[in-house]
Amino acid sequence: MLDQLKELITNYVDVASDSITEESRFAEDLGFNSYDFICMLGDCEDEFDVEIDQAQAAKSKTVGELIAYIEGIKE
Repeated sequence: MLDQLKELITNYVDVASDSITEESRFAEDLGFNSYDFICMLGDCEDEFDVEIDQAQAAKSKTVGELIAYIEGIKE
């Protein structure tokens, strides 16, 4: 899932895929603004076939937290 998410992230911000880790913070490290983050969540819904609660997902500050959230709702 990390590799798929890295690909989605690089569609929105100008960072090298190999520099993205589970510890990367969306705003501080990757440069996301709230609009880009919400748009990326829409792509995540399509990519992972889930329905994301944007308010819940917005609590995810790092890539790893978002992965944990998505894995939690896939079950």
